[in-house]
Amino acid sequence: MQKKFKIEVDCANCAAKMENAAKKIDGVNNITISFMTQKMVVDVDDSRFDAVLKEIVKTCKKVEPDFEIYL
Repeated sequence: MQKKFKIEVDCANCAAKMENAAKKIDGVNNITISFMTQKMVVDVDDSRFDAVLKEIVKTCKKVEPDFEIYL
């Protein structure tokens, strides 16, 4: 399942680090985090979407504590 989210990320470097870290999460097929558009596109297994999304947010907040996702 692919979904887009509006996010708030402070710098392009942080967005790249978050994207690389999130790609390693089990259940993530693909993820794109864009600083320029302040958007995140995730492709995650349908059956575990909510759990994997929580793990993505947790991972992103480790890289940048100010990270916000608007559901």
